Amino acid sequence: VTGVQTCALPICIILSIKTPDRAGVADDITLGYDTAEAYCKNPTYFGCLVGRYCNRIAKAKFTLDGKPYTLPANNGVNSLHGGTAGWDTKLWQMEPFQNAEGVGAVLTLTSADGDMGYPGEVKAKVTYRLMDDSRFIVDYEATTNAPTVINMTQHTYFNLAGQAKFGDILGQELMINADKYTPVDDTLIPTGQLAPVEGTPFDFRASTKIGARIEHKDEQLIRGKGYDHNWVLNRTGDGLSLAAIAKDPASGRTLEISTTEPGIQFYSGNFLDGTKVGKGGKTAAFNGFHLATTPRVLRDEA
Repeated sequence: VTGVQTCALPICIILSIKTPDRAGVADDITLGYDTAEAYCKNPTYFGCLVGRYCNRIAKAKFTLDGKPYTLPANNGVNSLHGGTAGWDTKLWQMEPFQNAEGVGAVLTLTSADGDMGYPGEVKAKVTYRLMDDSRFIVDYEATTNAPTVINMTQHTYFNLAGQAKFGDILGQELMINADKYTPVDDTLIPTGQLAPVEGTPFDFRASTKIGARIEHKDEQLIRGKGYDHNWVLNRTGDGLSLAAIAKDPASGRTLEISTTEPGIQFYSGNFLDGTKVGKGGKTAAFNGFHLATTPRVLRDEA
C-alpha cells in the first residue's frame, strides 16, 4: 500500500496498491486520482473507508428499539454509504506501525451522537496491515454509548491489469463462493429473497469472465446496469472463510478475498460515467470492480 492519506485532507483513502504481474513488473491495480487533493470531492468513493453504514438503507430511515430515525437521502430515496457526509469525508487519525510481520496503520475516528442522523456516539478503529507474505488485512472495530447500527467497509476499486493497461474489467475473471444472492428492487434495495444463482448470470461458483453474461436481458442486471448485488457466502464456522477470487488472465495477477462476514457485495463499476477524471483519465463504466465484505443492507418496513 503506497499511500494512506489523512494529513490536511478531510478523508482517509488508499491511494494505490502496487503488485507485480507474471513477468515481475509492478503496477498500481486500484482506481483513483492522480493527486491526493482530488479525493476531497470523491462521489465515486475511490479507496475510502465507508461508514457508519456501507451500502443502502431503504427510504433513508430505520427504526431501532421502537424509535424512528431519518437519514440524508443521497441515492434517490435511499441513504448510501453513511449519507451526504459519511465517514468517507471525515478526518481520521492515523498511527503507522511496523513489526516483524510487516507494516500498517491504525486509523481512529469519533462520530458524534446524531452524526448524519444516526444515534449514539461511536468510536471506530480500523487497522490496515500489509504483511510480508503479500496479505493485506483490514480489521474493523467500533464501540458505542447507545444502541445504533453500524456497517463499515473499505471501498477500493480494482483493475488487475494495472494502471499502464487500464481498460474495462469485463475480460477479468471472478469466482464468488456463494450458492445464493439477494435480488434487488428498482432502487437497488434487496427484496428479502435469497435466490439461487444456478442457471442465472449471478452464478460465479466457477471462475467466469465478469463480462460473460453482463449484457443478458436479466431484470436484475437491468436494474443495476450490471452487477451491484450481494452474494450469500458458503460459510462454515465463525472465522475467516474464502469469499472470492479475481484473476486477470493477461497479467497473471490474482486477488483472493477471505472474510468473517456472511456476504459480499460485487459491484462492476456500472455507474462510473467518465465525468470524474481519475488515474490516467480512466473512470468510464466497467473500468474497475469493487468487492465489499460487509454488505448487510437495512430495510425498514414501517
